[in-house]
Amino acid sequence: MSKKSKVQEMEEEIDKEQSVNETELKTDKVNEGVADKDEISVEDQLKEDLAKEKDKFLRLFAEFENFKKRTSKERMELFKTAGQDVIVSMLPILDDFDRALKEISKSEDNELFKGVGLISNKFREILKNKGLAEMEVGAGDVFDAEIHDAVTQIPAPNKKLKGKIIDVIEKGFTLGDKIIRHPKVVVGN
Repeated sequence: MSKKSKVQEMEEEIDKEQSVNETELKTDKVNEGVADKDEISVEDQLKEDLAKEKDKFLRLFAEFENFKKRTSKERMELFKTAGQDVIVSMLPILDDFDRALKEISKSEDNELFKGVGLISNKFREILKNKGLAEMEVGAGDVFDAEIHDAVTQIPAPNKKLKGKIIDVIEKGFTLGDKIIRHPKVVVGN
């Protein structure tokens, strides 16, 4: 072998080494770019997951707040109408007191009238404290099918009472804002 060929061989080896080193550097740079992309995508993924969890938390918190409001409202409504069944069952007793007072007032026994009146007033006050209120309905008021219960219709004594209440047969009552017994009325036609 000649010297030239040895030199050429050495140069070729050096070129090969340089090309291998360059290839390794390029591969490292590409791998670093991929790693950077992986890191960026991992970072983006974490941000996305965090945003999803925040949204989930906010929705859950809002749902819980709505639940608290709804249950407190239902509880307040329950307290207002808790004794509704008992109070409704006592309404006929109120009617009986009214009839008794009406009949006793016809007699001349004032002490009996005062005694029954005191018991009636005490009973009414207790029910009033529990939220019971009498509906104000009288003859000549306009008939409203949402509020009144028409028992019968009779010919109106005059044109002014046509479509209006002529007589109240049974009083109506409310418990809080809720009607628990509609007033029974006679309507003129």
